[in-house]
Amino acid sequence: MAEEQRSEARASASGGRTIRVLLVDDHQVVRRGLRTFLEVQDDIEVVGEASDGAEGVARTEELRPDVVLMDVKMPGMDGVEALRKLRELANPAKVLIVTSFTEQRTVVPALRAGAAGYVYKDVDPDALAGAIRSVHAGHVLLQPEVAGALLSQDESGGAQGRGGTLTEREREVLALIADGRSNREIARALVLSEKTVKTHVSNILMKLDLADRTQAALWAVRHGVNG
Repeated sequence: MAEEQRSEARASASGGRTIRVLLVDDHQVVRRGLRTFLEVQDDIEVVGEASDGAEGVARTEELRPDVVLMDVKMPGMDGVEALRKLRELANPAKVLIVTSFTEQRTVVPALRAGAAGYVYKDVDPDALAGAIRSVHAGHVLLQPEVAGALLSQDESGGAQGRGGTLTEREREVLALIADGRSNREIARALVLSEKTVKTHVSNILMKLDLADRTQAALWAVRHGVNG
């Protein structure tokens, strides 16, 4: 009974449907280990694998996964370049970096290229499943020290003066993005449709000249936009 309740909770967290996941890592043993664990999750389905960034981009376009687990350091096209390619293609898949490197110089470029967050390869299996569900729901996963590094790199950015162009509603949406809320959660909190929230998010990114929700959340934290 308890297991059935946990399954229902996981399904609810994923929006009531299975989360389709693509594994991108140049080490077969890593992919095999990830697949073995994820395949026992009721709400997660591994739909494919890729051994480098180029294959990862192609497989993402082919399989249309919800979440891509991407290594950073791979031969040929690495994870950062693959992220940039996916952004150019306007692919909606959320990318979660899975890396063995803890240095900011490795993780920060991947986040700036569009990753929704990152975990280390020694992550607890249940925490990994939780991270997949979290980014699928629209959350951003950042450690404080990495968020600080991203902010310091943006210190000379031109978005600060553009904050005055945001409407009051857009600032409310931005504050909730900074709070880690998904579009669905923002819609519920502000009594709006998800389509309207998506429009507000697009307008925020355009007005602030930002690339994605991660940068928007960081901008909000830096400039004191909070709920």
